[in-house]
Amino acid sequence: MDTTATPRGLRDVGSDAAIIAGGGRAVLLQLANPAIGHAVARHSDFVAHPTARLKHTLAYVYALIYGTDAQVHAVRSAVNRAHRPVKSPGGAHPSYDATDPHLQLWVAATLYDTAMQLHQAVVSPLSEADLDAIYRDYSVIGTALQMPAELWPADRAAFAEYWNAQLEALSVDDTVRAVSRTLLHPTTGPLWLRAGMPLARLVTTGLLPPRLRAAYALPWTAARERRFDRAMATIRIVNRMLPRRVREWPKNYLLRRVS
Repeated sequence: MDTTATPRGLRDVGSDAAIIAGGGRAVLLQLANPAIGHAVARHSDFVAHPTARLKHTLAYVYALIYGTDAQVHAVRSAVNRAHRPVKSPGGAHPSYDATDPHLQLWVAATLYDTAMQLHQAVVSPLSEADLDAIYRDYSVIGTALQMPAELWPADRAAFAEYWNAQLEALSVDDTVRAVSRTLLHPTTGPLWLRAGMPLARLVTTGLLPPRLRAAYALPWTAARERRFDRAMATIRIVNRMLPRRVREWPKNYLLRRVS
């Protein structure tokens, strides 16, 4: 490996569609934060619009990485408008404020960790220099909203400490499990979405940490693990055969819709 090569940053690796395969994992990690999980249960419309959250999140991320100044302003304004009224006072459930920078940090962290897992597994290996550069770039996902820059852990080692501590604090109850079932077993939405859900459920379940897999009551056996390994190998092979314009189609499509 050429150690003198310029490290790849987020703009170099963030457009590959294969990373979208981790979307379910990122959402379930977010929901396992009790404040987020209960807020989504009260305010979200997963049932009516099962693909909306994914499309909005992807459009936000793509615009921040690849968009014009006008597109960045558009997605920041749209997310801030959507977040402003989403507050829950707590009581029997954790209090929630969508503008809370610590919750924004957790959401950004799940997107970063998931993207890196998927890129390494099905796109291409990343060098240590690449990983450091991408990590520094990724703070923009949270700081584009209300998260102060200093809240993003200083480096990958600090992030690992933060991540492991957060994983230990996550919990899933019946309310959050009900939301996850709606996410993983949609009864509305386009036919292609519902047809692809068995594979999406397998990949999402296999990517989750074992403790969360059990907390969500997602079945896992040795046979399922073998199917998961085969699925990931197939995604990797197919993704590497596709031309770049196909792999970047979701990014280009969603950016055209941001104005």
